[in-house]
Amino acid sequence: MDFNASLSFTVTDRFLRYVVIDTQSDPASSTTPSTEKQKDLGRLLVNELLEIGIADAHLDEYGYVYATIPANTDKVGVPVICFCSHMDTAPDCSGKDVKPIIHKNYTGADIVLPDDNTQVLKLTNHPDLRNQVGNDIITASGNTVLGADNKAGVAEIMDACYQLMQHPEIKHGAIKILFTPDEEIGRGVDKADIAKIGAFACYTMDGESAGNMENETFSADGAKLTIQGVSTHPGFAKGKMESAIKIAGQIIAALPDSLAPEHTSDMQGFVHPVEVSGHVETAIVEFIIRDFEEDKLKEHANVIRRVADEVLNRFPNSTYTLETHEQYRNMKNVLAQHPQIVDYGMEAMRRAGLRPKLCSIRGGTDGSRLSFMGLPTPNIFAGEHAFHSKQEWVSVQDMQKAVETILHLCMVWEEKT
Repeated sequence: MDFNASLSFTVTDRFLRYVVIDTQSDPASSTTPSTEKQKDLGRLLVNELLEIGIADAHLDEYGYVYATIPANTDKVGVPVICFCSHMDTAPDCSGKDVKPIIHKNYTGADIVLPDDNTQVLKLTNHPDLRNQVGNDIITASGNTVLGADNKAGVAEIMDACYQLMQHPEIKHGAIKILFTPDEEIGRGVDKADIAKIGAFACYTMDGESAGNMENETFSADGAKLTIQGVSTHPGFAKGKMESAIKIAGQIIAALPDSLAPEHTSDMQGFVHPVEVSGHVETAIVEFIIRDFEEDKLKEHANVIRRVADEVLNRFPNSTYTLETHEQYRNMKNVLAQHPQIVDYGMEAMRRAGLRPKLCSIRGGTDGSRLSFMGLPTPNIFAGEHAFHSKQEWVSVQDMQKAVETILHLCMVWEEKT
């Protein structure tokens, strides 16, 4: 079946339209969504969904887009499945005034980004470019992120929606669509209405290389270390002052390198200080703690306690507290109870002409939390690379394969019911 035969827009057209809309989220904001500009993309997506005939598409007050493609099969009991991507871009790098560039027929040579010639995509730094020779590579111009994370996924789902509405011969059960705000700041499904979605399974389109499916994520905790030092006038501080700022610095410096993210890989976890604030009397260090094994999160938190105890021994009048809180958990624990969800995804990629590969992700997705909210959700490739950086890129051909994967996945669920 030629899925591209009746396209009025290609997935690339959609992607180029979406990335120029600034949707950067803001971790300092307490609202949902954290930035109102995320709704600009949400409104555009709703209008496009309505135009292609999906009648219930809507944007709610929290910035979530919901839509339903009704079943078109005579089979009874085909499970409802959902496809999900997030609309926001990360706060790590500007997403304003994005200028996407298509580099046609990539040859394997370095790609120099024109607005900042220090930004160069090299094969040595981007090994997956070796699989892209002859393909068309999309980058930003050098001053911003591209926004492929996760607007590639958004464009792929939107294009698949169009195809499903144009091709009634593609038999499928009811398909739910969910676009979320604030995934990049860890709040992507805080206000998601699971009952409204009403699906048995979900797939986030938010992965990297074509053919990859991620069925395992880190488990994640946050930790807050609060240090109470002793403040006094610096002119009379000898033998009295115990600076909370200096104590915090010594604790951070004493953390073992073997648990630092810059020294870990594969299935190793880490302890990572991400923010320091305070003054002489009180200082706060915020950590993220990650591991694929949930039990090890407590072990990693105890490393912070042990180091803090050792440092505080040199400051007899100072104290500390360490508070931890759950952020998300490894979705593999849920997906293992429903193996067909991953199996069908792998089959869909094979039908799209890919060699599927199961992977673990050193991070989390909306699917990490959705899985524990009652909606098992592995992560499928979207083709995005160099996340959160000015060298972010995606290939046109990988996005097309992602669209095909979505369509095949809808058919696989219908066929195997």
